[in-house]
Amino acid sequence: MPERLIPGAAAPDFTLKNAEGQEVSLRDFRGRHTVIYFYPAASTPGCTKQACDFRDSLASLQQAGYDVVGISPDPVGKLAKFAAAEGLTFPLLSDEDHAVAEAYAAWGEKKNYGKTYQGLIRSTIVVDPEGTVTIAQYNVRATGHVAKLRRDLKLDAE
Repeated sequence: MPERLIPGAAAPDFTLKNAEGQEVSLRDFRGRHTVIYFYPAASTPGCTKQACDFRDSLASLQQAGYDVVGISPDPVGKLAKFAAAEGLTFPLLSDEDHAVAEAYAAWGEKKNYGKTYQGLIRSTIVVDPEGTVTIAQYNVRATGHVAKLRRDLKLDAE
């Protein structure tokens, strides 16, 4: 597993399919700050809460110059249903083979109820307009994460 990203590192480039099946690349966001958040599974309680928090904060994040992209190992069809059900208007990208999550060190060993397994580590990476990591947060909590991220970005609380 790659080392966790740190501020100043180059963000690994990627191209993944969005909920509509179209290819989206990190380079598509060049020139803007980009919040990339990795979440384990669409339509689960924690992931839904986190996605809705990003949805509710999206206009003010975009006004401050930040785009938001969610990445999970879910297939495109599940992402489309999730986006429609929750009114999500930012890109949700499918990383079924978790190669992008691995490149961002957001895939690795997890423990739950005494079992150890490989899975997605809820993580948020902020990339500047030139493609450099400015914030790298791992093992974030679904609830309250967007508010904490806004504080870390020095944006006014909503």
